[in-house]
Amino acid sequence: MTGWIVFFVIIFSFSILAYQRASFSVSALSYAILLLLFTRLTDASTFTLILLWLIFAIIVGFFLINKPRYFLLTKHILKFYQKSKPSMSRTEREALNAGTIGWEGELFKGYPNWHDLLNLPKAQLTEEEEAFIAGPVETLCQMINDWDITHNRADLPPALWQFLKDQGFFALIIPKKYGGKAFSALAHSQILIKVYGKSTTVGSTIAVPNSLGPAELLLHYGTDQQKEYYLPRLARGDEMPCFALTGPEAGSDAGAMTDKGIICWGEYAGETTLGIRLNWNKRYITLAPIATVIGLAFKLYDPDHLIGQQEYLGITCALIPRETPGVSIGRRHFPCNIVFQNGPTEGKDVFIPLESIIGGLPMAGQGWRMLMECLAAGRAISLPASAIGGSKVLAYATGAYARIRHQFNLPIGYFEGVEEVLARMIGRTYIMDATRRFTVEQIDAGEKPALASAITKYHVTELGRMVANDAMDIHGGKGICLGPKNYLGRFFQSAPIAITVEGANILTRNMIIFGQGVMRCHPFVFAEFEAAHNPDPKQSIRQFDKAFWGHLGFIISHFFRTFLLSLTGGRLASTPHGKLKRYYQQATRFSSAFALLTDIAMMIFGGALKRKEYVSARLGDIVSYLYLLSAIFKKYKDEEEPQEDLPIVRWSCLYCFYQIQQTIDALLKNLPNKFLSVFLQFIIFPWGKKFNLPSDKLGHQVAQLFTAPTSSRSRLAKGAFLTADPSNVLALIEDALIKVIEAEPLEKIVKKAVKEQKIPNDILTLIEQATIACQQKIITDDQLKKIIAAEKARNLVIAVDDFDPLELTHPTVEKK
Repeated sequence: MTGWIVFFVIIFSFSILAYQRASFSVSALSYAILLLLFTRLTDASTFTLILLWLIFAIIVGFFLINKPRYFLLTKHILKFYQKSKPSMSRTEREALNAGTIGWEGELFKGYPNWHDLLNLPKAQLTEEEEAFIAGPVETLCQMINDWDITHNRADLPPALWQFLKDQGFFALIIPKKYGGKAFSALAHSQILIKVYGKSTTVGSTIAVPNSLGPAELLLHYGTDQQKEYYLPRLARGDEMPCFALTGPEAGSDAGAMTDKGIICWGEYAGETTLGIRLNWNKRYITLAPIATVIGLAFKLYDPDHLIGQQEYLGITCALIPRETPGVSIGRRHFPCNIVFQNGPTEGKDVFIPLESIIGGLPMAGQGWRMLMECLAAGRAISLPASAIGGSKVLAYATGAYARIRHQFNLPIGYFEGVEEVLARMIGRTYIMDATRRFTVEQIDAGEKPALASAITKYHVTELGRMVANDAMDIHGGKGICLGPKNYLGRFFQSAPIAITVEGANILTRNMIIFGQGVMRCHPFVFAEFEAAHNPDPKQSIRQFDKAFWGHLGFIISHFFRTFLLSLTGGRLASTPHGKLKRYYQQATRFSSAFALLTDIAMMIFGGALKRKEYVSARLGDIVSYLYLLSAIFKKYKDEEEPQEDLPIVRWSCLYCFYQIQQTIDALLKNLPNKFLSVFLQFIIFPWGKKFNLPSDKLGHQVAQLFTAPTSSRSRLAKGAFLTADPSNVLALIEDALIKVIEAEPLEKIVKKAVKEQKIPNDILTLIEQATIACQQKIITDDQLKKIIAAEKARNLVIAVDDFDPLELTHPTVEKK
């Protein structure tokens, strides 16, 4: 009996040591003490004790003495790994090496330190940045007439173009010494959010010169001569840039690019010059129709070995003036009825000097790495800002509209069906804003978070599409009738654009988030991969040995951690205290489960995992929602944990937990080994799946926060164009909301009088009923004025546009 007790003590101790991720030396000392107790307290035979001590000594010796371990096991494991490891193209490797690892690395470890998260400094705008947003950005928003831009002009008016140039909107990322603003990523994001909330077309026009393109590439890789020439001209708006990457055969698959340049001798500016003869066919290029300088990505070849022995140098980036002979540019695409300048460009036998390569000849063949390193940060700014700019406006306006718009003698926001949709909009917008801010703060801290940027781009734009759909459902006919009075139709139309560009979302979800994330962020996977590629056999086996056995201990640790955390609902986890403590604990539990599932997936599928997109997409979803949860925690803390926002925070967290739970469940149910599937279900969900979508009660609390002018509503809308200006539809909606709420108790008095037949019930309009009520002294003159003002404001908000048929006829069509 004593032996069994000691046996269970050993098993329990093993579990605790694994849970605590104890080092080998601590574990060995602990087992030695336990074995000594077993020797002293049991009546086991001498043979048994000798055998146990011998096994213990062999295991300890195995891990303390390297060479026998190298020869007996590690060498054979390394050979097997080298045969089964996934292949990796040059573009994949360059993408993998781009950027840095931020908070997402903690999530892959499976034991995130939430205190470190909360201690990350909150980014702040500088006085100069705040002044720019309060000044030129505010003025720009007042100037924008999106209906005129999108329907009448299909372009920005000349005065708006000039204002953008004069105020430096194309110079946000350019250093001051070149005439730029040198703004932070946070300021860049805030500016775009405000402008996108007024016009997707204007927002896109500003975003592209400040995103992945000539300016950013020149900043990081350009020669001094290129910087001195181009950056001041770009900052002033004398040059309008575009960047041409995508072509008919190469969208997400850059390796399929058919655009090529051949190094050869040719004529340039009247002189015989060593340069590149280019041929390209690109499409979907924003600002291409009006660009004066084209940033071009192409495959560079040197068949005559004019600059070296290598024939294919790789993807290269160069700058090509518009007027260069052979360049064809100017035609336009028409993306989703949004009229930002976008179109194709072609080049036939275009000759440029080698000095046109961004960074000069040393950067020949380095283009894909350059693009990936820039995209590692830029992907988190422009496109998420477009989605959030629209979502802030839609959540703010829809909450008010749900109170202003009446059906069946009630505000539509009082109907549970509308409440459910409105709560979704609010919760998702909160998640989007938290994620966007968390990621740009990391960029401002010096990171180039490739994985975090991919997560942010994918989930923020997808959630933005959902918010746009929900807003359209609540507005109904008001939403689908385009015109000057429609404030959501263009957001709805433009939602697929952000989904498509800078890495199509399907590709991002299925291949990039987990595929790149596991290689870069896992504590051991990249080290194993690098060791296997080390040409020095001795170094290779030594490096692989360290990584492999560390990885094995990592797996064992997370097996026990996952089970113990799941068994206790995460209560064993050490987390910050407060109202979200249980959420931190559950997030820790799921982070450990994610780490375990990652390693199990790699063991099951090996090198084929990169082609198992169902698996990699689900694993990517899990780590993404853990990242979103982290952002929610950070936002709530940075805003000093306002009590009023707690329903929104709880809704957002529960939404993420439910998505994680369901994704894990789907992953396990589709594993090829059913026994393993059932076993892991027990390890991860020993008490079953306990998370549900946010309750109706919680959804009601969230929705009610946005059908009135609350501080929660103002906080989430912060950064949108809310100025009380006659041209600002949000100001008109807010004015109507305040007047409608003020008039609601007065309307009840009038309706009561109608019900009591003090007022004829055949009078249909509220104003007519209120007028009679005033005449009968049921309400006062001032109260009548409030009802009339509220009704006029209400009717102004719910009004839709109509047109003479000829107004909708295209100017090129003969009007009969």
